[in-house]
This record gives sequence, structure tokens and C-alpha cells, in this order.
Amino acid sequence: MSWHNNVVREPFYRRRATIVFMKAVIALGGNAILRRGERGTAEEQFAHVRTAVRQIVPLIAGGDAVLITHGNGPQVGDILLKNECARDTLPIMPLDICGAESQGMIGYMIQQSLENALAEDGIRRPVISVVTQTVVDPDDPAFTDPKKPIGPFYTEGEAALFSRERGWTMAPSDASETAFRRVVPSPEPLDIVEHPSIRTLVNEGFVVVAGGGGGIPVRRDGTGRLAGVEAVVDKDLAAERLATGIGAEMLLVLTDVPSAFLRYGTPDQAPLGRVSADEIETLLHDGHFPEGSMGPKVRACIRFVREGGQTAVITSLDLISEALAGTAGTRVVP
Repeated sequence: MSWHNNVVREPFYRRRATIVFMKAVIALGGNAILRRGERGTAEEQFAHVRTAVRQIVPLIAGGDAVLITHGNGPQVGDILLKNECARDTLPIMPLDICGAESQGMIGYMIQQSLENALAEDGIRRPVISVVTQTVVDPDDPAFTDPKKPIGPFYTEGEAALFSRERGWTMAPSDASETAFRRVVPSPEPLDIVEHPSIRTLVNEGFVVVAGGGGGIPVRRDGTGRLAGVEAVVDKDLAAERLATGIGAEMLLVLTDVPSAFLRYGTPDQAPLGRVSADEIETLLHDGHFPEGSMGPKVRACIRFVREGGQTAVITSLDLISEALAGTAGTRVVP
């Protein structure tokens, strides 16, 4: 909200409007920023971001309030690899710091690219990035059973050394029986520290980039003080927390497939269209959506509509317009 002479006023982009607007949260998948097999140069990533934001401009042009969140897996992986390459020269940074670095980097790319795209179309909307912290429960069961692989691959000897010297949990990699990776907890997101500020910015007409990579995992002590934790929060579950916290009507979860599928990867796979939260929850429990891929996206959609959201959509970036029109994607409704 904003105040002028003690009168609450409409955000500038809605004044003199005569149509109904909505708040939408868009969760960009990691493939929107960095593709498999690429080197990950700044030029490559900027090119993908520019393409991605072009798909979002029409939604903003219509006057809707938009919040963008994003993945950060490849970028954090590169930061962790740089840590290892320089470990004899520079101190190794903890995972929460690496997550903050990636938020700043990707937020900058999205912010600049979107500002340029909006200006090209003559659209007056400011864009802002918020380094975002996600509160988790230090007693979450995930902390006793870490499973999320991060960072580079190590030999068995290196894995044993880092487990002993750094206290890391190491596990054999799925990609190779002789390689090991560090695994960390992936706790449930409880709240977003910056929710009040983000809500105010969205209500005032800013396009906000927030919650990158699920947010920086933090815990509160008995006095309410915050401290970072070595963990990774699922970005889609954090996107649901963001969307619910700002009172969004729609959550768009963008990935590299046009919809969720039943029996995905089999000869009789079938796309899933409009479905209720109860129906898709049953399908989730029946094993149609693995936890390592579509599962968290489906869970985020279920939570969103049960927390008051109108519609949650799973689709690909290039089908945003069709998804908004109701002709593409998996649409989860209450």
C-alpha cells in the first residue's frame, strides 16, 4: 500500500482501468536460463533469459501484477565448483552464501532483460529483484535424511576426506558407481522472511523477482534471530509460499514439457488437462509424478489452490498464452 494525504491510492499501472486484474506468480524452470550441455557463459544465459521474459511481457502488458521466481541449480553448481577449484587460495563459502550469490546473478539477468523488453514495447512497469530468505524448521525430518545432490563429483577417497574434515554427507552418484556427490537436506518451506516487503512491492505495481532457487534456507532461534542453514528448498514449493503470501489468484509452474502426464515415458502416456486438487493428489499417491521431477510441482499446485488460489497451471514457457486461455497445460483447480 502507499499513502498520500492519508488516502490509499491505486498503483499507477491500474489507475483509470476498467477491467479486472489478477496477481500471478510465474515459476521459471532452470531450462529457461541454462540448457543441458552448454558451457554456461553469461552470453548463453542472458540469451535464454531474454527469450523467456518475452513470453511474460504480454501478461504484464495486460496490467496484471506479476511475481517471477526461478530455479538456480546449474548456477549454484558452478559456484560450488569454483569453490573447489580455488579451495587452496580462498575460503570455501557455505551453501546459503552460494545460494544468495546465484539469486543476485539470475535476478540481475531477469531484471535487466525484462526492463529492456518492457521498454521496447512502451510499457511503463518497474522491475525489482529481492534477495529472499525462506524459513525452514531445523527439526524437519529432511535434516536427518539428506538426499539432495549438489556440487561437483568426487572420487571415493575425496568423499571420505570431505566427510571427515568438513562434516559433509556424501553418497554415490546415480550417474556413476565410482563417483560421489555431497547430499544436503531439502526441508519444507514454512514462510518467506521478506513477504511483507514483496507484497507491498507487488501491490504498488512493481514486477518482482524473488525466491530464486527456493530462497536462501534460514532458521529462527528462540529469540527470532535468523541464521542460514546448509540445505536446498524446492523452488516450486517455495513458489507456492510466495504466491499464497501475496494473495495471488494464479500460479504458473513452467517446465520443459507442455503439461503433467499420466504414465510419463511409457508408450501410453497421456497429458493431463483440467483436474481438481483431490483428483491429482490421488494420481500423485498412485505414483504418476516422481519426486525427482514432476512431484514437487504437483504438490505445489495442490497446496496453492487449497490455500485460496484460483488456478495452478503446469506447462511450458512457450505455451503461457494458451495456458492463460485455458487451452494448454495441466490446470489444477480447488
